[in-house]
Amino acid sequence: QVQLVESGGGLVQAGGSLRLSCQASGIILSLTPMAWYRQAPGDQRELVALMSSVGTTNYPDSLKGRFSISRDNAKNTLYLQMNNLKPEDTAVYYCNTQWRSVDWGQGTQVTVSS
Repeated sequence: QVQLVESGGGLVQAGGSLRLSCQASGIILSLTPMAWYRQAPGDQRELVALMSSVGTTNYPDSLKGRFSISRDNAKNTLYLQMNNLKPEDTAVYYCNTQWRSVDWGQGTQVTVSS
Protein backbone atom coordinates (compact mmCIF):
# COMPACT_ATOMS: atom_id res chain seq x y z
CA GLN A 1 0.00 0.00 0.00
CA VAL A 2 1.37 3.37 -1.02
CA GLN A 3 1.44 6.05 1.63
CA LEU A 4 2.64 9.63 1.36
CA VAL A 5 3.14 11.69 4.51
CA GLU A 6 3.79 15.41 4.16
CA SER A 7 5.34 17.53 6.89
CA GLY A 8 7.26 20.74 7.47
CA GLY A 9 4.55 23.33 7.01
CA GLY A 10 3.88 26.14 9.42
CA LEU A 11 3.35 29.84 9.87
CA VAL A 12 6.02 32.09 8.39
CA GLN A 13 6.31 35.77 7.62
CA ALA A 14 6.50 37.01 4.06
CA GLY A 15 10.04 36.67 2.79
CA GLY A 16 10.73 33.64 4.93
CA SER A 17 11.53 30.07 3.96
CA LEU A 18 10.23 26.59 4.63
CA ARG A 19 11.29 23.12 3.61
CA LEU A 20 8.54 20.57 3.18
CA SER A 21 9.11 16.83 3.30
CA CYS A 22 7.18 13.93 1.80
CA GLN A 23 8.01 10.56 3.28
CA ALA A 24 6.94 7.78 0.94
CA SER A 25 6.30 4.11 1.55
CA GLY A 26 5.14 1.47 -0.90
CA ILE A 27 6.59 3.41 -3.82
CA ILE A 28 10.17 4.04 -4.91
CA LEU A 29 10.53 7.76 -5.50
CA SER A 30 13.68 7.39 -7.60
CA LEU A 31 11.66 5.36 -10.13
CA THR A 32 8.58 7.56 -10.18
CA PRO A 33 7.99 11.07 -11.52
CA MET A 34 6.82 12.97 -8.47
CA ALA A 35 5.35 16.37 -7.85
CA TRP A 36 4.31 18.83 -5.23
CA TYR A 37 0.87 20.37 -5.40
CA ARG A 38 -0.96 22.96 -3.38
CA GLN A 39 -4.53 23.92 -2.76
CA ALA A 40 -5.70 27.21 -1.35
CA PRO A 41 -9.24 27.61 0.04
CA GLY A 42 -11.72 27.87 -2.80
CA ASP A 43 -9.12 27.03 -5.43
CA GLN A 44 -8.29 23.93 -7.41
CA ARG A 45 -5.25 21.88 -6.55
CA GLU A 46 -2.33 23.09 -8.65
CA LEU A 47 1.09 21.77 -9.57
CA VAL A 48 4.01 23.66 -8.03
CA ALA A 49 7.02 21.47 -8.79
CA LEU A 50 7.81 18.34 -10.74
CA MET A 51 10.75 15.93 -10.63
CA SER A 52 11.24 13.14 -13.14
CA SER A 53 12.64 9.76 -12.18
CA VAL A 54 16.05 10.85 -13.50
CA GLY A 55 15.98 14.08 -11.52
CA THR A 56 14.89 16.62 -14.10
CA THR A 57 12.89 19.38 -12.46
CA ASN A 58 10.19 21.68 -13.74
CA TYR A 59 8.22 24.56 -12.24
CA PRO A 60 5.47 26.92 -13.27
CA ASP A 61 7.00 30.16 -14.53
CA SER A 62 5.47 32.05 -11.61
CA LEU A 63 7.40 29.95 -9.09
CA LYS A 64 10.75 29.56 -10.82
CA GLY A 65 13.58 30.84 -8.68
CA ARG A 66 11.66 30.58 -5.40
CA PHE A 67 10.69 26.89 -5.16
CA SER A 68 13.05 23.94 -5.50
CA ILE A 69 12.14 20.25 -5.52
CA SER A 70 14.67 17.63 -4.50
CA ARG A 71 14.82 14.01 -3.45
CA ASP A 72 16.81 11.82 -1.05
CA ASN A 73 16.79 8.37 -2.57
CA ALA A 74 18.25 6.70 0.51
CA LYS A 75 15.46 8.10 2.67
CA ASN A 76 12.83 7.75 -0.06
CA THR A 77 11.80 11.29 0.72
CA LEU A 78 10.80 14.19 -1.52
CA TYR A 79 11.45 17.78 -0.49
CA LEU A 80 10.21 21.21 -1.47
CA GLN A 81 12.37 24.17 -0.53
CA MET A 82 10.37 27.38 -0.61
CA ASN A 83 12.13 30.73 -0.36
CA ASN A 84 10.94 34.33 -0.36
CA LEU A 85 7.47 33.16 0.56
CA LYS A 86 4.50 35.38 -0.23
CA PRO A 87 1.01 35.52 1.29
CA GLU A 88 -0.36 34.03 -1.94
CA ASP A 89 1.68 30.89 -1.25
CA THR A 90 -0.66 30.13 1.64
CA ALA A 91 -2.18 26.71 0.96
CA VAL A 92 -2.15 23.07 1.92
CA TYR A 93 0.75 21.38 0.18
CA TYR A 94 0.67 17.79 -1.02
CA CYS A 95 2.99 15.40 -2.82
CA ASN A 96 1.88 12.81 -5.34
CA THR A 97 2.99 11.26 -8.59
CA GLN A 98 3.05 13.27 -11.78
CA TRP A 99 -0.30 11.71 -12.69
CA ARG A 100 -1.85 12.14 -9.22
CA SER A 101 -2.20 8.37 -9.18
CA VAL A 102 -1.71 7.73 -5.47
CA ASP A 103 -4.17 8.36 -2.66
CA TRP A 104 -3.61 11.85 -1.34
CA GLY A 105 -1.96 12.30 2.04
CA GLN A 106 -3.19 14.74 4.63
CA GLY A 107 -1.00 17.52 3.28
CA THR A 108 0.84 20.13 5.28
CA GLN A 109 -0.48 23.63 5.89
CA VAL A 110 1.67 26.58 4.88
CA THR A 111 0.54 29.99 6.05
CA VAL A 112 2.43 33.11 5.03
CA SER A 113 1.62 36.30 6.90
CA SER A 114 2.14 39.73 5.40
